[in-house]
Amino acid sequence: MAHQSTPSSQKALMMELKSLQEQPVEGFRITLVEESDLYNWEVAIFGPPNTLYEGGYFKAHIKFPVDYPYSPPTFRFLTKMWHPNIYENGDVCISILHPPVDDPQSGELPSERWNPTQNVRTILLSVISLLNEPNTFSPANVDASVMFRKWRDSKGKDKEYAEIIRKQVMSTAAEAERDGVKVPTTLAEYCIQTRVPSQDRSSDLLYDDLYDDDMEEEDEEEDESEMESVGEAGGIGTVEDCGTSTRCYDNQDDSGNEDS
Repeated sequence: MAHQSTPSSQKALMMELKSLQEQPVEGFRITLVEESDLYNWEVAIFGPPNTLYEGGYFKAHIKFPVDYPYSPPTFRFLTKMWHPNIYENGDVCISILHPPVDDPQSGELPSERWNPTQNVRTILLSVISLLNEPNTFSPANVDASVMFRKWRDSKGKDKEYAEIIRKQVMSTAAEAERDGVKVPTTLAEYCIQTRVPSQDRSSDLLYDDLYDDDMEEEDEEEDESEMESVGEAGGIGTVEDCGTSTRCYDNQDDSGNEDS
């Protein structure tokens, strides 16, 4: 009965949550907002070292539609963010989260938008890249975009943008302390400390209740192969701001923030 009544989106989200708990994306912590609700996730983002966001602790919500992965989720920051591609209410404006419609006015190609082969991993990597390399061609926050361009074009001599970001980073320290979180500030800490098991055990109960072990193993293999195919196809790279990865490889200085 449970097998028949479980939406396919719920099954997909359970598998993604389990995958992210077992193999976390560096710089992120994922939990459910409520144990019984798979459609609302809370994300804690650690600011990448060697960027303006170093030492920051930023919270966000990912809300999934019932027809996920055919429609994209929404990504909203709860922490106040001053950024060219983040609206005042915290919503992130990024191609990968836009439905794949043909809209020439947007300046986006359908291939840059959401498609069912994308997943939470590609979203997280795209968001962290967007923080480091804003898209100023179609900004959600025009004032932040103008300020960022001044900072970038002056090679850091115009410090207004950087100072606002640093103040926001500093303001997150109190919340990190309340949550009992030690924010990584070096590359070594960033890579190692985020590789921790999730404290949210509710998801394990959901897997046990709805799917037997054999089904889980098969789905994990399918999920892993799908993610590999997405990577091979350059799925992450289709977003205009995804040239920088924070997966602790050798391209850490590609953020363009070396003058900060």
